Amino acid sequence: MVATPIGNLEDISPRALRILGEVDLIACEDTRHTRKLLDRYAISRPMVSYHEHNEQPRATELLADLQAGKNIALVSDAGTPLIADPGYRLVEQARLQGLAVIPVPGACAFIAALSASGLPTDSFLFHGFLPVKQGQRRKLLTELKALPSTLVFYEAPHRILETLEDIASTLGERHVVLARELTKIHEEFLRGTPGELQSVLGERASIKGEFTVMVARGESSEPDPTPLDAAVQKLIESGVPRMEALKTVARQRGLSKRDVYKKLHER
Repeated sequence: MVATPIGNLEDISPRALRILGEVDLIACEDTRHTRKLLDRYAISRPMVSYHEHNEQPRATELLADLQAGKNIALVSDAGTPLIADPGYRLVEQARLQGLAVIPVPGACAFIAALSASGLPTDSFLFHGFLPVKQGQRRKLLTELKALPSTLVFYEAPHRILETLEDIASTLGERHVVLARELTKIHEEFLRGTPGELQSVLGERASIKGEFTVMVARGESSEPDPTPLDAAVQKLIESGVPRMEALKTVARQRGLSKRDVYKKLHER
């Protein structure tokens, strides 16, 4: 599991370069993208594509190669493998089959963004890419609202304005930090409320580069005074299935679903 640069090609360790030059095969999301890195360091090794559209059949092939004694480096297009990228199925099966899985640490976009954000990092939740559909996105943000942690997401440039609007609608005017084009020439950090950031980005002719979105935790950690049954009923009335509503309320209040069910039954 070899971490690769997230932008600046100098952000790779000597160990990672040595391993990429020694393995029998490199499994990568896009062979053309990885070729740029290998060419930069004069590395010539066989490559094979491994991405979300061929993950299952390719994992079977790679496992067979591993069982045959080959050493394989798994890389993503940028950063640490499996962080918001495919690879879980391969690692899980390799572990189950007793094969060695060795991490070679390095760059990770959301860690780099957090370190320079100025937001609290003692407790944070990374949730990868937010749902594409607005309803699902707002539902997730609502579920995370009560967590006393910095929230971290990835978002595409064509959805960032909608996402900022959803953050304002569900989480309120919390402080938000956007990190864009990390480690690249046009690296940028933007700070402000969702509304302020919408205004800044909305004035641009185009919005480019994937974003790391970091949202400050709520100022108040006071428990939600709404009775459990009323909180569950509100979600049900909004179209959320009953069992899902129980899980959501439990997550928001730091309870187990069983505890919520028991309290409602007692009530």
